Formats: sequence, structure tokens, C-alpha cells
Amino acid sequence: MADLLPRDPEPAGIGPGPHERPDPGGANAPGESGGDGRNRKRAKRKRPFWQELLILVGAALVLTVLVQQFVAKVFLIPSSSMEATLHGCNGCFGDRVLVDRITYDFTDPEPGDVVVFRGPRSWTSAESAPRPSPGFLAGLGQGLGSLIGFASPDERDFVKRVIAVGGQTVQCCDARGRVLVDGKPLDEPYLHWIDPAHPVQRPFAPVTVPHGSLWVMGDNRNNSCDSRCQGGGGTNGTVPVDEVIGKARLIVLPPSRWGVVSARDPQQAMALGAPGWQQGLPLAAGTALAFPAVAVSRRIGRRR
Repeated sequence: MADLLPRDPEPAGIGPGPHERPDPGGANAPGESGGDGRNRKRAKRKRPFWQELLILVGAALVLTVLVQQFVAKVFLIPSSSMEATLHGCNGCFGDRVLVDRITYDFTDPEPGDVVVFRGPRSWTSAESAPRPSPGFLAGLGQGLGSLIGFASPDERDFVKRVIAVGGQTVQCCDARGRVLVDGKPLDEPYLHWIDPAHPVQRPFAPVTVPHGSLWVMGDNRNNSCDSRCQGGGGTNGTVPVDEVIGKARLIVLPPSRWGVVSARDPQQAMALGAPGWQQGLPLAAGTALAFPAVAVSRRIGRRR
């Protein structure tokens, strides 16, 4: 008879029955510790502030070096040979210029461009004479400063203005003291004279610039050892285009001299065409006529 008596129901809260499965999403599921566990994991992943700061500084330096090596670089002007376009007199704060390193990957330097280039072997000017080798720490600091443009580079880099390109013949001077290219005088309003009352250039014999090379000169014409005197002058003073690093675009320091580096073509006055503003008239006229021409063509198309 005992087997026929009803069994007591299982007390509530004891646990699941023999055929029931525990709820894996419950608060007490194995392997879970609620919000506290997630917070502890996040706390472990977070880096200390000094580590994040080092990573940010390192990334910034790497990006700066990459940009200056392949896109644009800041150069220090150490001499006064480009006065007054670029300020670099001895004992003063020289200009820092931003040099475009991309343009000449697609085009060649043109007359009037202010370019930074590696001095050829024939160039032995005192403007960029080798300096005594610094110690390890000083050399490291100088190298890093050079990479980001705030120290003098320990290399033979020069900055000058392109006067003539390969195949042209340059000489000085005509009766008015002007440089001649292919027998025609240059228009050089950027020239700087140590003695404004005596604006006379040193004469030199005609030189035909080899193809693939440049004839360069400083704007401070009588205080610049350039293609006229480097390597003894002549073709030895020309600069191969392959040695050009880039084109000077902007003066970035000091703030008082912020501005664009002039790239006026001194040979422009030699052309027989109209002045610059008049040369733009055909383009303006073509643009103005384009609109009615398009409108007429649309009307004709609709009628057809």
C-alpha cells in the first residue's frame, strides 16, 4: 500500500529536476562573474599614460621623418648667398624653408625656381665646409634635428636659383650689366646688392649648360659662390638635375618672415609674346564662349 501513497512535491528552490537543465544565461552560470569580471578585463587592457605618450610621440616622429623624406622637408638656410629672398646671414636666425620633394618627380626644374640640391663633387665652397665630427650624443641630436628640420644638416646641401637649363648658353654681362641667356638679357628684380649704389656683377665667359644639368646662381649676386666659381666655373660649376632634392616653396620660420618663395622666371621677359596678364586672355575667352556653345549644341540635339 505504501507504493500507492502520493509523494510529497519537491520543495521549491531546491534546484532543477532530474530532467531539467540549468539555465546557461543565469547569474550564477559557470565561467561568468557578471559586470565585475568585464571591468577587471578592461582595467588589464588599459596602458599606463606614459606608455601611451611614448607611442604617440614615436608615431609622430616616424610620420614626420617619412613626410620629410618623401613629400616635403624643412631646410635651414646657413648662408647669406640668397639674401634677401632667403635670410641666412652669419650670427642671426636663418630661415627655415619648406622644400617640395614631389614636383621634380614629374617635371624638371625651370628657370627661376629656387632649388635645394646636393653639392656635386666639384663644389668645394666654404659656404658648406665640412664641420668637425661631433660626439655620439651631439651627433645623434644633430641627426634627429636634421630629420625634422630644426638643426643644420651634416651634409653638403645648397640652395640657389635656376638661371639656365640644359642646352642654353649663359654669360655676363651686356652693356647694362645684365646676365644673358642665349644672347638675351634676363629680368631679375630679386637681385640683392651689398652696395646698392654699385650694382655691378662679375663678368664671366659664355658657358653652354650640358643637357641634364642646371646653371644656378645666388640672389645675393656678389656674395655667392655658385656655378660661376664652383669647380673653377664653366661646365664644372653646373649642377646635375639628379642632384636636386626639391623646390623651395615656403618660409616657415621665423614667423616674421612667413611667406611664399618667389619663383619668377627671369627669362620671361625674353619671350616675344604678350605680358602675363594678356597671355591669360585666350583661356578666359575660351571659358566664356564654352557656355553658349554648350547651350547651342543642346538645342540642336533637342530639335533633332
